[in-house]
Amino acid sequence: MTLEERFSSALHSTARTWRLAIDRRLKDLGLSQASWMTIAMAAKASAPLSQIELAQRLGVEGSTMVSMIDRLVKAGLLVRQASETDRRVKFVVLTDQGNALYGRVKAEADAFRLELMANVDADKLLIATELLEQLERVASSHT
Repeated sequence: MTLEERFSSALHSTARTWRLAIDRRLKDLGLSQASWMTIAMAAKASAPLSQIELAQRLGVEGSTMVSMIDRLVKAGLLVRQASETDRRVKFVVLTDQGNALYGRVKAEADAFRLELMANVDADKLLIATELLEQLERVASSHT
């Protein structure tokens, strides 16, 4: 296996394992991985995201996103807001209940991240972070 293949495999496996570990920590909240990722993405956005933007950021099909949003709206965690400029566009916004839940999700994710990286050398972390950011930029330019 080449170094590039080994890196790619480690990257994919680590990302998957990371999400699954957080998912296990959030089980008591009754959220699926797709649910908490949707809530987190909506919460982290600097402005409300359209359903299409949210689907793109999560890497899912539009129809999958609509079903997820429907469930989260029914649970009282999200609302859809019509765009003032395009009646076809619906923005996804967290409710107060959704924001409170995101606070719990974030606290668990932050605790897990600190636990996982407690013994990671800061210089190595910076190098790895910059490498991943560079790879993301290059990969994004190819889509």
